[in-house]
Amino acid sequence: MATRYIFVTGGVISGLGKGITTASIGKILQSRGFKVTAIKCDAYVNLDAGTMNPMEHGEVFVTDDGIETDQDLGHYERFLNIDLSRSNYTTTGQIYASVIQRERNLEYGGKCVEVVPHVPEELIRRITQAGEDFKADFVIVEIGGTVGEYQNILFLEAARLMSHQMPGKVIHVHVGYLPLPSSIGEMKSKPVQNSIRSLNSVGIQPDFVVCRSEKPIDDVRKAKIAMFGNIAKEDVISNPDVGSIYEIPLILEDQGMGDRILHKFGLKARKGKLQEWKNLIKTLKTVKKEVKIGIVGKYFRVGDFSLEDSYVCVIEAIKHAAWSLNLKPTIAWLDSGDIEKNGAKSLEGFDGIIVPQGWGSRGSEGKIVTIRHAREHKIPYLGLCFGMQHAVIEFARNVCGLQNANSEEVNPKTPHPVIHIMDYQKKLVAKRQYGGTIRLGAYPCELKPKSKLAKLYDNKPEISERHRHRYEFNNKYRARLEKAGMVFSGLSPDGKLVEAIELPDHPFFVGTQYHPELKSRPNHPHPLFVGFLQAAAKK
Repeated sequence: MATRYIFVTGGVISGLGKGITTASIGKILQSRGFKVTAIKCDAYVNLDAGTMNPMEHGEVFVTDDGIETDQDLGHYERFLNIDLSRSNYTTTGQIYASVIQRERNLEYGGKCVEVVPHVPEELIRRITQAGEDFKADFVIVEIGGTVGEYQNILFLEAARLMSHQMPGKVIHVHVGYLPLPSSIGEMKSKPVQNSIRSLNSVGIQPDFVVCRSEKPIDDVRKAKIAMFGNIAKEDVISNPDVGSIYEIPLILEDQGMGDRILHKFGLKARKGKLQEWKNLIKTLKTVKKEVKIGIVGKYFRVGDFSLEDSYVCVIEAIKHAAWSLNLKPTIAWLDSGDIEKNGAKSLEGFDGIIVPQGWGSRGSEGKIVTIRHAREHKIPYLGLCFGMQHAVIEFARNVCGLQNANSEEVNPKTPHPVIHIMDYQKKLVAKRQYGGTIRLGAYPCELKPKSKLAKLYDNKPEISERHRHRYEFNNKYRARLEKAGMVFSGLSPDGKLVEAIELPDHPFFVGTQYHPELKSRPNHPHPLFVGFLQAAAKK
């Protein structure tokens, strides 16, 4: 069938869960046998998310083909259980760069190139191309930000143009927030009404309004939004706060959203097959045996608030693995800066510890303290990228006696750079070529036979995992660390790059240069996290 397009916009406040709504709609349609893909449109002028501060932007998600994207692509992959690519992500910066390059190539035939229509037309070209690349029945397009902002107006113009150019093949879903002020005690619909009018002002009438709120919205609120939003009452969908984001597809489906979408496109109704998803929800709601995991990072604090957006994929991968083992994960976030100041006391009582990705020197000594505590007290440990590098540093210092061993990223003058920057990367950094130049995307990794890592991967000789880093293990120290007991269980096919390390005389001590959390899915947990959780549960 011809490809259909669903645009998802947001209003009232940011951070509503447009990405989860997009992924959930995709899951509902996918369960009916349709082929679905999703695109995130971010309004910033950055070419990608790679150079942005994780405390400001949240975690960066990396695809197999090496594009650094918004974390919403991670939600799309996890819900839809598909691998996405650079076709699924675009920014204002990408659009402008493409338009300017096409103008330089005389692809506009000498025309005066203008913001409108040429910028929206470039976005439309990318959206339709993504549908062709994936041979998709449905392309769901999430427009970042909120209606009424200046930044995303050109994306909204593209959505309007597509509605005009493709009648019957485009619908719009608007996600808005209904506050419940404690001083009033009543859920208020006026902000959503105004948000719909802002959307109307750019020429778009929503087909659905998904209402985010603390509690389910009642018929009174639905009727008001339907009347003043000029939509049918049954197209006002309640999306209240729930215990798990994975409940959202079932909540939307229970209100008939899947059938209503097909009806608006003039397609015959199909019964959805979500039993496997329902089983997942039943499991996560009924598991009782608790396992306590500490994540030691440095991107949690934003002003007076503590956020988990910087480590979304790690947190979700823990949940996926725990549920597969009928475990209830209790996750605590620990600031490595606090451990650096106060020591390892806050690490007591955890069944397992993870040190995830990170950049720069701040809090690095707190991670060394954490890793030593996990190694010496036999606490299951999983180091991810920076966490693997710091496991090497800790081992070099405290087992091999290499005083002041460090990473060149943390201390360029260290006498023992056990983690160093490779020569070709030095040249890039010297030219300040930071964006998109690190080691990105999927790379093959050969596993050491009979190692713990190989067993976790069902003794496969070679695997493929996603990377995002600039610094590597320094092979000058490989023999010395190996002699002291460290096992290099994952190497690049040419043997030059260390991809994974482990300690054999430990319940679970594994570090990977790659990011296994990026490939974990709710019903297909990553084997590394499963092995880690199994060891934690035994403790």
